Amino acid sequence: MTNDDQMAFEMALIRRAAAVEVLLRRLLDDRALSGEIARPERLMAAMRHGVLNGGKRLRPFLVMESAALFSADGEATLRVAAALECVHCYSLIHDDLPAMDDDDLRRGQPTVHRAFDEATAILAGDALLTLAFDVIAGEATALPAERRAALVLAPAPAA
Repeated sequence: MTNDDQMAFEMALIRRAAAVEVLLRRLLDDRALSGEIARPERLMAAMRHGVLNGGKRLRPFLVMESAALFSADGEATLRVAAALECVHCYSLIHDDLPAMDDDDLRRGQPTVHRAFDEATAILAGDALLTLAFDVIAGEATALPAERRAALVLAPAPAA
């Protein structure tokens, strides 16, 4: 790999990560989305802590680059990529819990159960997993219903 190839890869990773970050911030905003009853402030803060604390966003990058190979780059792809990142962050939050690895730090910051408490961390992880499926299945992910259903079913067994 040449220096130019390396630089192109790094720039693409940064560009894709920035796009996913913008969408994740919007999805994790305090304002209730259509159909939601409420967004508890503490729960949303814990979810943001678990998601918006850095990271390379490699999984969303792979989703977006794979979709681009099939000329499927766009808002729907971005939403699926962000949803996959929510699944990943849910798994990290739960992995850090005292009953699992009992980690104190994640990406140089206190883990969610340390920054908040164990119960809030469990709920934040659960809520991120549920949000991921909601984002994929929702009509805003402008794909045929059958494709959205398939995209929900694909990660479900692994999650």
